Amino acid sequence: MTLLLGTDEAGYGPNLGPLLISATAWRIPIDQPDVDLYELLRHVVRKEASSVSHIPIADSKQLYKPGGGLLNLERGLFAALGCRGENIRTWREVWRVLSPDDEEQLLRAPWYRDYDVPVPIDLDDERRASDRSLFAEGLKAANVSLERVRSTALFPARFNELVRRYDSKGSVLSLATLGLVREALEQHDDSNALIQCDKHGGRNRYLAVLQTVFPDEQVKIIRESREASIYRWTTPSRQIEIRFVAKGESFLPAALASMTSKYLRELAMKAFNAFWQQHLPDLKPTAGYPVDAKRFKSDIETVRQALGIDDDLLWRSR
Repeated sequence: MTLLLGTDEAGYGPNLGPLLISATAWRIPIDQPDVDLYELLRHVVRKEASSVSHIPIADSKQLYKPGGGLLNLERGLFAALGCRGENIRTWREVWRVLSPDDEEQLLRAPWYRDYDVPVPIDLDDERRASDRSLFAEGLKAANVSLERVRSTALFPARFNELVRRYDSKGSVLSLATLGLVREALEQHDDSNALIQCDKHGGRNRYLAVLQTVFPDEQVKIIRESREASIYRWTTPSRQIEIRFVAKGESFLPAALASMTSKYLRELAMKAFNAFWQQHLPDLKPTAGYPVDAKRFKSDIETVRQALGIDDDLLWRSR
């Protein structure tokens, strides 16, 4: 048996809204970590927006364009969650299922505290049911199981707190990512594991942060280069290899993690924009990226002060 684990983030660059990191874990019945899940699931999954006969699972940048709707993200994510027995119907349920440790952060921000809408946004019930059945049949035929889909969200106040503590935005990303990896490995400790992450800010060296998160393991450097940084350690029961790879979303577990992170960030920004537009109906919404974020912050400043909202709750420091 082999556990295949992939991670990815969304929202590393913006000043507004959360940084989302997600991890998905899959189990295959053979001890062959380099197996291609896209090949195993080729009859039901494709790397691009696809027809009713295939479900899209790919880097979120391939499946989502601003203003283009959430259908492609929702097809892959809700098919996966359906196979996990999840029948999510509301915005709040999405967070409760995917990011259960972040409820306190949601309650701190007035734009999330009382917000709720039906989900999925663009995926209808008929397509949702057919995708779930198609994906379940594909997993069964390939003898593959989806074990875990989990996210962590760093909303501005928490993000700023961690940046002050570690004095490094990249370290915050790496520690949060490897925290999800550690949780998955602890939950599934009976098989060898291959983990693939996207490169974090272009870094090539990850040994120090790996030893911080896994202090009891003797982590060995296999390779450190621009293309890939690879590490390995062995426990009494298994071997674990982790790879930090440029364009790591070509690995199906990382691709679904990319979709999950992007979907949660888009849901967060919908709530954020809706709150401010209640106070300023003509306000242009924002995706939170630096140039437009400054425009948006200037537009809401008078209302922010009148509402007594702390800037640290709104604005990410880096």
